[in-house]
Amino acid sequence: MPAIHRQDDNRACGATTVVTGQSTVYANNKLVSVNDDPNTHGGGSLNAGTNKVYINNKLVVDDNDSASADALCPPLGGAHCAPSATSGSPNVFIGDA
Repeated sequence: MPAIHRQDDNRACGATTVVTGQSTVYANNKLVSVNDDPNTHGGGSLNAGTNKVYINNKLVVDDNDSASADALCPPLGGAHCAPSATSGSPNVFIGDA
């Protein structure tokens, strides 16, 4: 099962996630990330995968979910054009059942 993605967890481009879509649910003392949360490079909205876990009617993000391009994609390219979630909680997981 994939690990739940949270505030300050890593992205493929070297940025970290900024949780803006919810402010009440935590895992390991960090806010849990939800669909559309950006990254520290600007933009990079997360695209929650196929899980069925919601917080405030927004899908929860796991450590393998994709993301839209961030603000550094046009000048730098590479992982900034797809800054997916690459880390998460060591002990809180999302199941697809």
